[in-house]
Amino acid sequence: MACPSASALHISNLSLPTLKGSFLSNHPKTSPVAFNGVRDLRRLTVFKKSDAPIQARFLQMGFQETCSPRQISAKSMKAGSGSTSTISQTVFGILHLIVSLGIIVAMDKFLEIAFVAAAINFPSALFGMFCIFTILMVLDSTIPAAATTLTNFFQPALLFIQRWLPLFYVPYIVVLPLSIRDIPPASGLKICFIIVGGWLASLCVAGYTAIAVRKMVKLEMIDAEPMAKPSPFVPTEVWSWSGVFLISFVTALLYPTALGTMARTCLPFLLASTVLGYMVGSGLPSGLKKVFHPIICCALSADLAALAFGYLSQSGLDLVLVNYLTKVSSNPGAGDVLMGFLGSVILSFAFSMFTQRKLVKRHAAEIFTSVIVSTLFSLYSTALVGRLVGLEPTLTISILPRCITVALALSIVSLFEGTNPSLTAAVVVATGLIGANFVQATLDKLRFRDPIARGIATASSAHGLGTAALSAKEPEALPFCAIAYALTGIFGSLICTVPAVRQSLLAIVG
Repeated sequence: MACPSASALHISNLSLPTLKGSFLSNHPKTSPVAFNGVRDLRRLTVFKKSDAPIQARFLQMGFQETCSPRQISAKSMKAGSGSTSTISQTVFGILHLIVSLGIIVAMDKFLEIAFVAAAINFPSALFGMFCIFTILMVLDSTIPAAATTLTNFFQPALLFIQRWLPLFYVPYIVVLPLSIRDIPPASGLKICFIIVGGWLASLCVAGYTAIAVRKMVKLEMIDAEPMAKPSPFVPTEVWSWSGVFLISFVTALLYPTALGTMARTCLPFLLASTVLGYMVGSGLPSGLKKVFHPIICCALSADLAALAFGYLSQSGLDLVLVNYLTKVSSNPGAGDVLMGFLGSVILSFAFSMFTQRKLVKRHAAEIFTSVIVSTLFSLYSTALVGRLVGLEPTLTISILPRCITVALALSIVSLFEGTNPSLTAAVVVATGLIGANFVQATLDKLRFRDPIARGIATASSAHGLGTAALSAKEPEALPFCAIAYALTGIFGSLICTVPAVRQSLLAIVG
């Protein structure tokens, strides 16, 4: 809008008599005409005396709003400071995530190296988890604010782990085609029988145990602490990873050893294909997810990418899968990068248990009794049934921790010799998928109405996947699912570190 002219400003300061004398006698009543934002006073509207101050103020206000550079500058500075503040917050958030996650990963690697050097036959991440939990509990009893501050500091890392958790389980499933070739079809059918029957039996044992203890203690439920949820995936992330996949795939085809080795060169596009499969699987309708779970989706995505690369490069699928999971720290593949976070997952359990410490303390009898009984039943019943159906001892040992989360199941089988970690991961995921699809209907059929019993039974039989499926429809059961999910893995790992327990399991297997 243009600024008013000097004549207009002069007129705005005229008195009413002057205006009447000058214009009223010669000009009819007409409406003012606006031209370039300024009223044309050559045909001035006749107004009452009470309207004169309003007219004058309007003209003065128009001049101030239009021509004040200070106000324009202030608005510009305010908008600029707002955008700068947003950028600063984003940068700070990224740095916060890097530092908090870096500390957890570094702690896990340090403990792993220390335990190997000391020849300690115990999961190093499990020891670290107990250390973190102990520190938080001590701080909570002495300096509660310090415990809260420490938990809040690691919150970005915990949300990152929670958001990408299924990806860390996938590598052994991706390379499953290499691991099941030597398994006879008859043994495969026996394993399927143990998976389905074992899941149902573990569900019943955990559920009925929880109900029995609930009737004895007769405690009312209390509200759980709110649990933060990670943000959903956005299209920008999908497109970014798609770009990484295309560029790195073509580069690997043209220059197979561009990064020194084939494993390193294939790492970017195999990692991107795994991540993209998980993102796509997470966005599927809930009905389709029951059959085509995101874990299965991202494993198939990685296998298809490996198959395409093996065909186009004429290197074959087997060689690409071998380079997906090399298990060599100096020459890592995409699977090695993902599995490097499994220890961090175990460490994060300490914060989950600390957050729900009041709930654990109040319902300790139900939770710990059910977890201990169901874990022992799961391990020993699997060993016994494996022997009864004539399953090979090495395969039976590999599927012992079928009801324990992958991160700790792999630690358990590593305590035995001659096991098949890929089969372990596949059996654990299959158990979780069965639970995710049928747990709610089965609980209803068994008439488990109590949320505590439903949550504990689900997590003790189908770990994380079953937990996610049940809590999506029954949020009141989520805290008990989360606690039992972590404690089942922890107790299973602890008991398997006892030499006498391992010897007894081996004796049953035969």
